[in-house]
Amino acid sequence: MSDDTPDSLIPYDEIVQEALRAVVGRVLGEIEQGGSELPGNHHFYITFKTGAAGVSIPSHLRERFPDEMTIVLQNKFWDLEVREDGFSVGLSFNQVPAKLSVPFAAITAFVDPAVDFGLQFQATVPDMEPESHDDAENDGSDGSGDAGPKGADDGSNVVTVDFGRKK
Repeated sequence: MSDDTPDSLIPYDEIVQEALRAVVGRVLGEIEQGGSELPGNHHFYITFKTGAAGVSIPSHLRERFPDEMTIVLQNKFWDLEVREDGFSVGLSFNQVPAKLSVPFAAITAFVDPAVDFGLQFQATVPDMEPESHDDAENDGSDGSGDAGPKGADDGSNVVTVDFGRKK
């Protein structure tokens, strides 16, 4: 490809992003259909834009994570419900239960560290640069010392799609 490659009239980047988000939906849907039991050592880190349209989280979490938040689906979660456009789940934060509803379009990363698999997405909230943030540290950890997604920094098995959209 060269610098004089014409802009595509087909939105390939949007089509690919949508397809990869469907992977997240399928995985979560299979977990829901299996009684919300995660097989083996599988667990998920899901990062999403808290300010994206359709995101519903308690106000105290929105104050703490005004831009982006990472949740962990591992040991303590309930009422996982997967819809065509997103999912909702119950989680505990500092022993306080909370219900979160997240559209797939708000997700910026999905990682399953048990198998070193991850997907990263372009943010769909226009012109929002991610700010550094702490992981949400919901009460799902088993205390094994997992502080964050393994392999997220080294790029192993992480699919990043960026077609260099012109602004």
